[in-house]
Amino acid sequence: MPKRFIKKYFPDTGKIKEHKHLKIFGTLLHNQNLWHLNRRSFAGAIATGLFIAFIPLPTQMLIAAAAAIVLHVNLPVAVATVWITNPVTMAPIFYAAYSVGASLMEVPADAQQFAFSLHSILDTLGTRWKPFLLGCFILGSAASAVGYVIARGVWRWLIIRKWLARQ
Repeated sequence: MPKRFIKKYFPDTGKIKEHKHLKIFGTLLHNQNLWHLNRRSFAGAIATGLFIAFIPLPTQMLIAAAAAIVLHVNLPVAVATVWITNPVTMAPIFYAAYSVGASLMEVPADAQQFAFSLHSILDTLGTRWKPFLLGCFILGSAASAVGYVIARGVWRWLIIRKWLARQ
């Protein structure tokens, strides 16, 4: 069952509740639904984490924790899922988001004029933030929906496979 496999890699809930950055949530972390692992909470956490991963802010993990608390989904899975956008994958994912937003807004995406320097980023930020944020929202929503469906489907498939093996 996927539950045992995933629980094996979960950190201790006591350590998470005492983490210095998560103490801002106080007693909200004592809700057992945040630590319960089933098909609904897992798929919801995957969807939440994938959507938050496309938010271009450095506080994605805290935002994912807050969203998991509000939505009553598994907190460790939601926080871990935001690492889809890590320092290695961030540039291609956010460039794809900008390309999607630019094509939807019918703005020409000029990749050749862009240089990876602070000066270039600050110069072009004023004209490119709208397509970038639109693309982040579109890709985040799509990734969230696809992740939810796949997580529910894979979880169900693994349970059915285990039931059939018992028979």
